[in-house]
Amino acid sequence: MNNKIKLAVAGAVLSAASIANAGIIIPAGDWTLDINGNVNAFASFGKGESNDTNSTVSGGLANYDDASGEDKSYGINTGLLPAWLGFTGSTRQNDVDVSFTISFQPNVSDNAGTGDSLTPLNRQAFVTFGDKSWGTVKLGKDLGVFAGTAILNDMTLLGVGAGGYYSGGVTTYGGIGTGYIYPAWRGQVAYTTPNMNGFQATIAITNPDQGTAGTGVSATAANGGYYAERFGIEGQVSYSWTGDVAGKVWASAMNYDRNGGDRTAANTVGAAAAAWGVDDYTTSAYDLGATITSGNLNLVAYYYNAEGAGTTLNALGSDGVYWTSATNAKERDSDGGYLQATYVIPTGTKLGVAYGVSRLDKASGEANSTLLDKNERWTVGAYHPLTKHLNLVAEYNSIDSEAQSSAHQLENDSFSIGAILFF
Repeated sequence: MNNKIKLAVAGAVLSAASIANAGIIIPAGDWTLDINGNVNAFASFGKGESNDTNSTVSGGLANYDDASGEDKSYGINTGLLPAWLGFTGSTRQNDVDVSFTISFQPNVSDNAGTGDSLTPLNRQAFVTFGDKSWGTVKLGKDLGVFAGTAILNDMTLLGVGAGGYYSGGVTTYGGIGTGYIYPAWRGQVAYTTPNMNGFQATIAITNPDQGTAGTGVSATAANGGYYAERFGIEGQVSYSWTGDVAGKVWASAMNYDRNGGDRTAANTVGAAAAAWGVDDYTTSAYDLGATITSGNLNLVAYYYNAEGAGTTLNALGSDGVYWTSATNAKERDSDGGYLQATYVIPTGTKLGVAYGVSRLDKASGEANSTLLDKNERWTVGAYHPLTKHLNLVAEYNSIDSEAQSSAHQLENDSFSIGAILFF
């Protein structure tokens, strides 16, 4: 499987060692084409509970339908990975390795009566060029650098994780929002150093205009919205080693500066007013992670700390910023991480258990009892290679969402069973 399709690679790494190492390889003159991807689907059942039928947790990932009194849900959905079809072409010209990757992701989860209302995702379109002696340059859209390694090591990448009880979602959440912030798919210009005896680093400038403004402030340019002060900056350093006990340690970070811009009386929220400006604010984060493999045992430990980034989707400003008024912003702090252990038993089945948590702090002076305090997740999973391409998957996930006030708590337990095919 081509190593440019990062999520598909991660699935292959997490599954049994018998998974194919390449997609469909086609020689084409000076080029080598690789057609690769996956198809997956899961039947999921969920049951929600609340300490109060009127409980609300803003930013909570546990599900409980207190409006109708129904606390059970069913769905046939894609998992954390969408169905995937990728095309990569590679060649070497003038002593430079050159490649392109284009992919799209059809939908499995669709609640429409006709079953065809969801738009396919388009997550990758980039070129790379470089050489092992001086590194690689990437230009285009691909997985973000910050928190990218965290999601690639999440065992629920082969399965469902959080959100499996929602029918009709494009994908489930996996460990997103319960252990790490979603790295998202970003336009970027990135440079990765050559591998220097296990050490490697990546630095990238990224598209700065992804995300939504805070509550009560429009994100559209016509309504003032917000504007980037500069490109986003993301980077990672890592060290990998092999041997009887192999592993990798890494650290990554990101930083975005936001400027709310000016608004006119016609563009204010709620009531007319004189022209005014919105506070600048910063979204920043760092993380630390390690994965170690000894024989059939693999362990992962991960931690992140953020300001102005929220807990789930890194939608710059969403949940991460408290607007004290229509013009004044304060960043909220957040942190979290996950611990994970997997073991391959003699049948080839990978058994795993994981615990993850994402916490959100109120900003100074904020009084918001229903704002998320933390999302917690327990996952127990079994991933069995029925063939070298096909894995059967069974997962149990327990999600707890607690608000800043203990009067608002939600819990959801779900069980999913399905399969994921890599090619």
